[in-house]
Amino acid sequence: MHLAEDAGAVLDAPPITRVGAVLQPIERILGGIIGAAAAILVVAEIVVLFTGVTSRYLFHKPIIWTDELAGILFLWLAMLGAVLAFQRSEHMRMTAIVGMLTPKTRAFFDVLAIAAPLAFLLLVLQPAYEFASDEVFVSTPALDISNGWRAAALPVGIALMLVIALLRLAATGNWRLTLSAIALVAAGAIILYLLGPVLAPLGNLNLLIFFVIIVAILVFSAVPIAFAFGLATFAYITLTTTTPDTVVVGRMDEGMSHLILLSVPLFVFLGLLIEMTGMARAMVGFLASVLGHVRGGLQYVLIGAMYLVSGISGAKAADMAAVAPVLFPEMKKRGAKPGDLVALLSATGAQTETIPPSLVLITIGSVTGVSIAALFTGGLLPGVVLAVMLCAVVWRRYRNEDLSHVKRATGAEVGRAFLIAIPAIALPFVIRAAVVGGVATATEVSTIGIVYSILAGLLLYRQFPWRRVYPMLTETAALSGAILLIIGAATGMAWALTQSGFSDSLAKFMTGLPGGAPVFLAVTIVAFVVLGSVLEGIPAIVLFGPLLFPIAKQVGVHEVHYAMVVILAMGIGLFAPPFGVGYYAACAISRIHPDEGIKPMIGYILALLVGTIVIAAVPWISTGFLD
Repeated sequence: MHLAEDAGAVLDAPPITRVGAVLQPIERILGGIIGAAAAILVVAEIVVLFTGVTSRYLFHKPIIWTDELAGILFLWLAMLGAVLAFQRSEHMRMTAIVGMLTPKTRAFFDVLAIAAPLAFLLLVLQPAYEFASDEVFVSTPALDISNGWRAAALPVGIALMLVIALLRLAATGNWRLTLSAIALVAAGAIILYLLGPVLAPLGNLNLLIFFVIIVAILVFSAVPIAFAFGLATFAYITLTTTTPDTVVVGRMDEGMSHLILLSVPLFVFLGLLIEMTGMARAMVGFLASVLGHVRGGLQYVLIGAMYLVSGISGAKAADMAAVAPVLFPEMKKRGAKPGDLVALLSATGAQTETIPPSLVLITIGSVTGVSIAALFTGGLLPGVVLAVMLCAVVWRRYRNEDLSHVKRATGAEVGRAFLIAIPAIALPFVIRAAVVGGVATATEVSTIGIVYSILAGLLLYRQFPWRRVYPMLTETAALSGAILLIIGAATGMAWALTQSGFSDSLAKFMTGLPGGAPVFLAVTIVAFVVLGSVLEGIPAIVLFGPLLFPIAKQVGVHEVHYAMVVILAMGIGLFAPPFGVGYYAACAISRIHPDEGIKPMIGYILALLVGTIVIAAVPWISTGFLD
């Protein structure tokens, strides 16, 4: 799951000078070329994977090289998407604290958010080139071509981000701000370098210095999270160990190259597609016809619609963007307060984190080895439990709603809405049946959903504005690149933590907690609520999932049950103000000021916490339908 919107106020951009006026068109042209290439790669991935599914399942003649080709193209898509996200300033940032500062100070941190990534890119460019050069001598098993074609994406992507960072800094109107930011980053690097001989003997104390203090300083300074992780990991590896710096690039490559993660861009695109084709509107229309006359009915519709749409798109930003514009105008007409609407929308974002094909489920499967099919099955009922909890809050708040002016839909109107919605409602079941029935893998199934949605939009709903396709493809690439770069950087950090022996120490501490599994689950809930609000969901899971899942198994917690507890706790942190990025994304999509939703959000957060505790206490909710 990714939410690219800033977690707080929008930072003030420095004024543009004459130099900037010259350089900005160059940056836009470069961004246009990269966007076109990334869009082509998204289409290519869909075609390659769908071809693999049809050749294997329909014609019983599997093409052995489709996964390999998809993997080669995927790393290029990830890196070019990361470049595009960098050019659009869409990498995840924690700006809640910086947003409270004066405009002039915020402008400084805005420049710092370019200067710090620039330092990381300069540091890893040479190691990335060396890594790609080594891969030239490795041949791929199916296509029998040099793996250098795939690995070259790393230095090329890093070099392109480096160019964009330099263009951005050169175009900044206030040179004093620019030089101050560069000087601060350079001074920090020099101080750490000079302290190298002092740091090396400190052992695991360096984990606190680099992965807590330095990461916290960078993250709360609004440096993009991926680059904060990357800088801390590179500094730790080079200054306190004898490990070659190419290992940092190698770990990033490993984290970004899991083929299961290819479903991230494809499900993001599917989420945008169901909104464009009117499928989401059809589902919401049917639910509204059934419940629209009930007190709080449209609030119940919002909860149900987010559940259904999440079962298609897997991407929270796409879910909220598909549902909120359809429902909010009528809800406001009925007297609902904007603050309560955005609070409920944010709460449903947390509620539906476990609904397949959630990107968080896919990420957990990729980094922990837990079966994706089992996670998809286990995630359905926890979402229902949290929905019931949210509905209880809605009932209490809207039990006296005045509906004297609302006309109840007739049976014919409900039936007509249902017939219109059938193709849309069927899509989640098509996706799940394809995975469980072995028609397609969790990676490939998104292409079935994409083809299904395209046909439904063209033939049934007659809503398919072609002019929107290209922007959707580039948006998919940028959003996916931001997610995948974080996964790559977090994988490098997780590897460093594991090699340091931290994972063993953590295992001893967690297994030594009194109270066994219940206390372990309680600590997990608290920890991931905090981590979800500070780090965003996916980085937190990539960092701590590989460390904590083996411990959960040791204390007797089923891995699917544990995954649900982790995801729901992380979701609460992610969508809870004042730090949760998801909450501000909901505000941006709803066009409602964040201050209005904070008080109404408290009741929904309590409901989500109660539901999460119930799910933690009753493992059957997560595992009852597993084979």
